[in-house]
Amino acid sequence: IYMAKKELVITLVKTELVYEVQNKTHLTGVSRFAGDNFEQVANMQMGDDEEHKNQILRSLGDAHRELKTKMSNYMVGNTDKANDIQEEEAGDFKLTLKMPSNFNQAVSDAIAAACHRFLVNTAIYDWFMITNPSEAKNYSDLAVIALQSIRESVNKRTIPTRIVPSVSE
Repeated sequence: IYMAKKELVITLVKTELVYEVQNKTHLTGVSRFAGDNFEQVANMQMGDDEEHKNQILRSLGDAHRELKTKMSNYMVGNTDKANDIQEEEAGDFKLTLKMPSNFNQAVSDAIAAACHRFLVNTAIYDWFMITNPSEAKNYSDLAVIALQSIRESVNKRTIPTRIVPSVSE
């Protein structure tokens, strides 16, 4: 049995992802300044330092590729890895998912938001593995929760409505 598919295109805006990573790491570093390297933890947000921004972008790219692997059952096939990396470097992160025809479009925003959280939390996990490993697990756990949310949302289906013919007298 062949079931028609719907394409769901999710665009994750790179500047929004970078800002959120910078903001969360800064706030975490400032609020926890009990450690020796709280300044290094907080520095990710300071003034778009090229070295820090490059690390964020690498971490986000890795997180994007990891998400695509985890969502491979739903991905529309693009096997051109070089094109993939060029796309990531040039612009926003995109995911094109192939969904069954009875997929509930109402959860599209929830999927996009959870994908955003997965990328952000995975990138922050990477940063904290470098600067403050004791903080890293929190973000790894948040990435897992985001992934669970994505999986639940992609499995939402619309309930078919039964059309009852009217009886005319």
